[in-house]
Amino acid sequence: MRPITLCTGQWADIQLVELAAKCQSIGFDGLELACWGDHFEVQRALAEDDYCGNLRRLLVDHQLQVHAISNHLVGQAVLDRIDPRHKSLLPQTIWGDGDPEGVNRRAAEELKNTARAAKRLGIEVVNGFTGSSIWHLLYSFPPVPPAWIDDGFKLLSDRFHPILDVFEECGVRFALEVHPTEIAFDLCSAQRALEALEHRPEFGFNFDPSHLLWQGIDPVCFIRAFADRIYHVHMKDVIVRRTGEAGILGSHLEFGDPRRGWDFRSLGRGDVDFEAILRALNDIGYQGPLSVEWEDSGMDREYGARDACEFVRRLDFPTSNSAFDAAFEKRG
Repeated sequence: MRPITLCTGQWADIQLVELAAKCQSIGFDGLELACWGDHFEVQRALAEDDYCGNLRRLLVDHQLQVHAISNHLVGQAVLDRIDPRHKSLLPQTIWGDGDPEGVNRRAAEELKNTARAAKRLGIEVVNGFTGSSIWHLLYSFPPVPPAWIDDGFKLLSDRFHPILDVFEECGVRFALEVHPTEIAFDLCSAQRALEALEHRPEFGFNFDPSHLLWQGIDPVCFIRAFADRIYHVHMKDVIVRRTGEAGILGSHLEFGDPRRGWDFRSLGRGDVDFEAILRALNDIGYQGPLSVEWEDSGMDREYGARDACEFVRRLDFPTSNSAFDAAFEKRG
């Protein structure tokens, strides 16, 4: 059975030692450690000889594994057009004086260091974002020259090839969470991102069905289209409400507002067909972690984590190695 882990990004306000105890009591098999809060500190992992060993011992003491780390917030600043919103996301060492070019450059260097830190921790997958210099051009009015979109993917190539060189040196893969505001946000843009990066094996995807479904994309189609690039899996649910009043663009309404056309839900309480997804993951041979990324504005967080863990545990199943009617075959 695949390990069930918790993505700790939404729990970064809790110290790791406390969160580890909670997750052990709930029944998680491991943690996907976020590179913010005190859950996994990239610079400490590189500077302190005993940091990764001590962290692993903490997890082992709580019977928890680690298969991946996540550095979404820093990754977002690699390609983004930097503005004051990024200051709240980034460490001061990355934000610096807020000069956009400097922020982009320091974020790229930190992502390289994340690969080096992952190697020291002994893991092979870093999940994250890329950001996008062209997200603001999504709706083509005023009309957007195609060359501007080409430039956005060229920027991906220019900035991420050097990053991926370090990932290659470290034997670590980068798994982009395909997501609005990233250079790849659906199946077509994901394909174009792969082409821009020359299909380097260091670059793949952290599959998250929730961000696909509300856009109208079939998550199972994504799995089958990128069977060899699914490097990690987030388990996250979403509900889509076609009320005739609000659409998929969010209507400038905050998450949790009942007027929204879509919103995140605790696992099994939205519209994602997780059984179809697990069957597709079985078909492509994915045996990595199923990482619960829990978000639900209307539910208590700790109740939701336990509810989600139990849901995935109940739903996941191993694939069969024989046809269901093989027992009827005549033996000679």
